Amino acid sequence: MADEQQAFDGAGGLAEAAPHYHGHRERLRARFRKAGEDAISDYELLELVLFRAIPQRDVKPLAKELVARFGSFAEVIAAPRARLKEIKGIGEAVIDELKIVHASAKRITRAEATKRTILSSWTSVIDYCRTAMAYEDKEQLRLLFLDKRNQLIADEMQQQGTVDHTPVYPREVVKRALELSATALILVHNHPTCSFRSH
Repeated sequence: MADEQQAFDGAGGLAEAAPHYHGHRERLRARFRKAGEDAISDYELLELVLFRAIPQRDVKPLAKELVARFGSFAEVIAAPRARLKEIKGIGEAVIDELKIVHASAKRITRAEATKRTILSSWTSVIDYCRTAMAYEDKEQLRLLFLDKRNQLIADEMQQQGTVDHTPVYPREVVKRALELSATALILVHNHPTCSFRSH
């Protein structure tokens, strides 16, 4: 059978059954509910996101193509809009869904960071910064302002540059630190071609 299957309706006539991918969608949702995120792959998690934006089509091939193109679920949702538009079958509705997930992930990470000492380990700082900016396509200068207990007061992007350059203005950095009564700060900048660096 092709994408559509036939079934008999209650009166004995033929009725169109739901497309095959509808059963797949419910099975995937059920597996996610029962076993959690660790039970599904990156492309399957992406499928769950795409279900909302594309209700009438099998999205598995598209999800696999996106992961193959960008490398991982995280890199797909963080990919620039212009690059996502290059993929056949992706419109504004799909991009909006991906960006909503990306914004949510960044907000959750930021909220968690404000509740704990982000310098409890260097790894936690790196993880936080990677979530916030590792997949950006332009250089950024990001400032993490800390209090005397090394807890995050604010996370702000001070400058955004080009693909290979972003300016730094020490006077503006110091001014903002004084405004926030920060006792320490971390300056982070990314390189779109090779993740980011921190100082």
